[in-house]
Amino acid sequence: MGPGPSNPYPEATEAFTRPMLGHLDPVFLELLDETCDRLRQVWGTENELTLPVSGTGSAGMEAAFVNLVGPGDAVVVGVNGLFGERMCDVAARCGAEVVRVDEPWGQPLIAQHLIEAHPNPKLIAAVHAETSTGVRNDIAAIGALLAEADPQGAAGQRPLLLADCVTSLGGIPVEVDQWGVDVAYAGTQKCLGVAPGLAPFTMNDRATQRRVERPQSWYLDLGMIAQYATTHGARKYHHTAPVAMIISLHAGLGALLDEGIDHAHRRHAECGELLQDGLQAMGLELFAAEGSRLPELTTVWVPDGADDQKVRATLLERYDIEIGGGVGAFAGRVWRIGCMGHTARVANVTLLLAALSEVLGR
Repeated sequence: MGPGPSNPYPEATEAFTRPMLGHLDPVFLELLDETCDRLRQVWGTENELTLPVSGTGSAGMEAAFVNLVGPGDAVVVGVNGLFGERMCDVAARCGAEVVRVDEPWGQPLIAQHLIEAHPNPKLIAAVHAETSTGVRNDIAAIGALLAEADPQGAAGQRPLLLADCVTSLGGIPVEVDQWGVDVAYAGTQKCLGVAPGLAPFTMNDRATQRRVERPQSWYLDLGMIAQYATTHGARKYHHTAPVAMIISLHAGLGALLDEGIDHAHRRHAECGELLQDGLQAMGLELFAAEGSRLPELTTVWVPDGADDQKVRATLLERYDIEIGGGVGAFAGRVWRIGCMGHTARVANVTLLLAALSEVLGR
């Protein structure tokens, strides 16, 4: 597969150079509606409450928790990386009784452990693609176990399922309705290939009916946001939407849908396999557990004798290639190599492997 055009998202780029539209301009509102429709296709959902939250992926996380969790609510959180840790922090700030289910970083969450962690939680939360470790957690398996335990939803009181899809949406399959996910959020800057600044968000009717009546956050109150962002026709002003960012997301989603979501998934998978095979052929050891590795974000142990910061700085200065360092206890010990969105091209993987081999003297 070739590298493709130098800029496959010209409309996304041009969104920042077009004459500015007002956030209540009919032309923009029509485009906002189309953006929400495109998000439904990418999420695999028919949820009416599907929209781009004004803020990065972390704003999507906070919107999910402040609208669903209040003091004393039991919340089960799967933790096998930095963003599971962040979920615990955000839920605790909402006054939740946080029940952690920990697995070692680099290992996947075990769905049964999450289901058994509390007899009646309001919410079970997990990260689909853990950005800090390169691990894919099986959200579909969690949803299936919830449905098996309570196929009728116990009059709507079955635990809600929350999925962080910041690094998965557009890169690997995400099927919100099919998997029984009640609320999910993502980011624009990963596999969607758009600049950071928005959090694609979706919530189904079951979760909407169980929202906190008056969330702690005015800005992230989905009851008010929905009256502006998802109402066709008459709208109630809430905040000034980031017009250029939404126009850019509209274009980026259009490029993804034109390519075909399945094709984009295959492209990411091909590049992830090529990268991981190449790293291992170089004698490097992958960090994430085999069978749960993300194709769009590969983690690899820094080899003995290599200077983490020097290697990454050399790649950036000499080849204009940036790879991330490890976080938490693995800072300086692990590299995180993103290959997502437009960068998921065989030519880019080949260049990275050749450059890294030269820098390491392998």
